[in-house]
Amino acid sequence: MKSGDITLRRHLVSVPADFPLQYSPSIDAGLVQRARDLGPRIAAGALETERDRRLPESTVGALTEAGLFKLTAPRRYGGHQANFATFLAVHAEMARACGSTAWVSTITNICNWTVGTASERIREDVFGADPDARVCGVIAPSGTAVPTGDGYSVTGSWGFASGSLHATWALVGVKVTDGSGQVTGFGNIVIPMDQITVKDTWHVAGMRGTGSNTLVVENVFVPAHRYTPLSFGADQPDNHPDEPLYRSALVPALALVLAGPQLGLARAALDHTLATIGKHGLSYTFYEEATKAPSTQFQVAQAAELIDTAALHVFRSATHIDQAAAEGRHLDVTERLRVRMDTGYAVTRVREAIELLLDANGASSFAESNPLQRIWRDSSTAARHAIASPGISTEAYGRALLGIEEQMTPIV
Repeated sequence: MKSGDITLRRHLVSVPADFPLQYSPSIDAGLVQRARDLGPRIAAGALETERDRRLPESTVGALTEAGLFKLTAPRRYGGHQANFATFLAVHAEMARACGSTAWVSTITNICNWTVGTASERIREDVFGADPDARVCGVIAPSGTAVPTGDGYSVTGSWGFASGSLHATWALVGVKVTDGSGQVTGFGNIVIPMDQITVKDTWHVAGMRGTGSNTLVVENVFVPAHRYTPLSFGADQPDNHPDEPLYRSALVPALALVLAGPQLGLARAALDHTLATIGKHGLSYTFYEEATKAPSTQFQVAQAAELIDTAALHVFRSATHIDQAAAEGRHLDVTERLRVRMDTGYAVTRVREAIELLLDANGASSFAESNPLQRIWRDSSTAARHAIASPGISTEAYGRALLGIEEQMTPIV
């Protein structure tokens, strides 16, 4: 091997050192560095996370101590109130160590943000007594809230509640009904986890450690002030005009954050490939080093470009959301759906990149000892989240571009 080859190899393995900071100047590098510093500890617990189908308490403790569960909590309650570019970058970095950990933190932080958009009384209930509060949530209105006295009697079952095993509160979607059972409204309601039963229903191939179980409540009384009316297509309520983060567009934000862990998983697959692929040849060829084969070079280059493409779309949308919130401007329907489009498009490109890297590494990618197979399973599972569906987002965005007012989804 020539000395130039060695230099190039070392250069490739370390590029880009500024991932994911390179994609936006508004990212808080200090918060990303906290996630990077925790990377070895998170990675050390990744197998335990898979085995136990939950994050180790040591990981939860480390994230709490680093303040990474309160990225989006209000500053007045000790949170960072970080913008969405930072939110995505932190979780992309975290997912390089463990997809499940990054997913739990993503869902916790986006639910904390949703609470942050609510009334001050709700924020005080959740964050006032516990600045490290962790909220899980499901916005689908799978429960009913019946007015009673000065509150609601809530009954329901909400599946796929990621982070449920580590949460202190839950934010869930409900239908408000009158005495006759007629639906009079939709909204979110917050309930302490000690009033909720968590059913162990998350037995899956990927993202095994996310604890995305089912929440069940039966005739639980919730004070009226903990209910927030919701209309998915409406402009975000501006309850806190001095805090622009909490007037960000609701559905675009809920969708976009799911791309953060995907970017990190793809980057982890590329990192692993660049670090190891030079150690073996290419089976059934004369190439003693796989890196010398044009097919390998093409696969690695194409994968890296796909990851960049995904990240550029994701951070383009994050910047759009952050800037509009800072300006006090509401995104119109087409802008909202472009964020959904960017999300679905990015997730698709990530999956393509990981497939190329699996091809480059061959069948050994699927050995249980190889982290690539866990990355593949985690990414494939997370990609099926309904709000990130590329098919639905593409159709909805196309309708908006063509001026078709009637949409095929209420999630706008």
